[in-house]
Amino acid sequence: MGCRAACIVTDLTFEVNVPDPGERKLIKHHMGRLTSLSSIVEEAEYITLSEAGLHDLADFAADYLQESELAFRIAGEEAWRPFSELDTVFSSFWIDDLIQQERLISYYQPIVDRERTVYGYELLARFLSAEGEMIYPNEAFSAARNRGRLYALDRLCRITAVRHAAPLINMKAFINFVPTSIYSPEFCLQSTVAVAEQFNIDPYQLVFEVVETDKVEDVEHLKSILQYYREKGFHYALDDVGEGYSTVELLGDLQPHYMKLDRTYVDGVANDADKQASAQLFLRKAKEIGSVPLAEGIEAEEDFLWLKEQGYELFQGYYFGKPAPSPL
Repeated sequence: MGCRAACIVTDLTFEVNVPDPGERKLIKHHMGRLTSLSSIVEEAEYITLSEAGLHDLADFAADYLQESELAFRIAGEEAWRPFSELDTVFSSFWIDDLIQQERLISYYQPIVDRERTVYGYELLARFLSAEGEMIYPNEAFSAARNRGRLYALDRLCRITAVRHAAPLINMKAFINFVPTSIYSPEFCLQSTVAVAEQFNIDPYQLVFEVVETDKVEDVEHLKSILQYYREKGFHYALDDVGEGYSTVELLGDLQPHYMKLDRTYVDGVANDADKQASAQLFLRKAKEIGSVPLAEGIEAEEDFLWLKEQGYELFQGYYFGKPAPSPL
């Protein structure tokens, strides 16, 4: 078994739920007249067809069917979506080309220690349009989700980041990954390990950051991913601690090598009693489990000094350096 089709960009297949038997018959008759779409498969209450076929069906449905009764999903997904969301799938087609052409690079943002010496860098994906213009990560990942390309995009980001870690001699490279995009650590992460070996990167140098923990529903699956990283010699960090599922309990459950306090609790912490209480709470838990406490999102000297005084060991934010196309 290898990486499933979702890890690479292939033609999409869609399933359309048509509850009404009469409308299913009407669709089958209409689509059957199109020789290029003669391979349509009808099963139960839904119809399976290609993206080109879905475009045609969408036009047909607008004139002859009750669109509000129709739902679709990309083959392999569990959840059905209303037909009204089709445009978001079609309009996100550009993400396919971006992934296939590997139009992304990694930017470096410094992470410093208590003496402001660079300890390592977080490698942040930066995407490019066909014209070379920058595309924001949120836009790229939103498009990937719309088209079921999250597996492929996250895999490409990880591989690209590992390649960019090669120049960082004796420094840590923090690399983001979306846990919901990994269905099997043994197969989904093979390419990540292979690239690290190709560039002779010591696994100890790489720190994989768990992002979007608010979307993690299967904590046991996440544990299996982190265990795989640990077995391969990599370290891992829990990002955005304090948000979503990144709670004190989850810290204790996952035992990350690094704990990154969310910027919500960092910005203005020197003068905010509530933020100070949260920062101290997570710091105590980090020390309890042997996790290195890292505060991200620092933009002011006073916040850095307060957090340093409390016992935070690593720091990241615009105050120390913005993401750049090369390390300092």
